[in-house]
Amino acid sequence: AGPCPSAAPSPDTLRSHSPHEQHHQLMPAFVVGIVQAVSPVAGKDKLQALEVDIGSGGDPLRIVTNASNVRVDSRVVVATVGCELRDGTTVKKAAVGGVSSEGMLCDAPMLGWVGGGAGAAALVPETFSAGDAPPAERPRMGGPAAAAPAAPAVEVKPLFEKKLTKEEKKAAAAAKKAEREAKKAARKDVEGVEGAMAELAVSGEAEGENTS
Repeated sequence: AGPCPSAAPSPDTLRSHSPHEQHHQLMPAFVVGIVQAVSPVAGKDKLQALEVDIGSGGDPLRIVTNASNVRVDSRVVVATVGCELRDGTTVKKAAVGGVSSEGMLCDAPMLGWVGGGAGAAALVPETFSAGDAPPAERPRMGGPAAAAPAAPAVEVKPLFEKKLTKEEKKAAAAAKKAEREAKKAARKDVEGVEGAMAELAVSGEAEGENTS
């Protein structure tokens, strides 16, 4: 996903900086972040200010976004300040809606993932921790228990069915007729066996009465 490495800097690389200075010293990277707080931006209906932990050991990053699918504890993919995106844009610290934003949430197209709409934050499962490198492909959210039940099988007829010739129609009709006759014969055989068994039972009872 662009030339930025998919990893967060270790706390050791930030040791000489204060927590407020660390935001400016982060190496450009795509990293997994955990949303710790969400608050609306005053006067901006669609904007939210997030506090995102990216595992750097410092204060969480404040990121302003219009992604509506983000909640507290959501695991998102963050492009930190200085990171170059796939379209060549470089992420910069900027005021968004009058609030300072120190990074950007990535959507699926920004990461090269197949699936997932533009403008919706790219989410990863709880198996990812803050500071992890994001996956190369869009991950499946949730386990087997969260998977949707399989839909019942439905027979789908083709839009254009092949027209049968007269000979094929006759053969199909004959086959159906033979199938019906076979079923009738099978029913008759069953009825005959059941009748014979009933007669044997009756004759057996009669013989028992005579011997007594």
